[in-house]
Amino acid sequence: MLSARNQFQGKVKSVKLGNVMAEIVVDVGSIELVSVITRESADRMKLKPGKKVTAVIKSTEVMVATKD
Repeated sequence: MLSARNQFQGKVKSVKLGNVMAEIVVDVGSIELVSVITRESADRMKLKPGKKVTAVIKSTEVMVATKD
């Protein structure tokens, strides 16, 4: 159980591993969430496309911008 309320069930779409960091794309319904985590964490969680995960968003701000 986590105190964060913004939790979304999804599946890993892609994993891009770097030397230190990893970019994880998660399909959540009709949107994609992108997370950058340490490669060590990605390896420990055995993240790979198709794996079911929970995306947890803990933030105090969300910025929105338009071009006009």
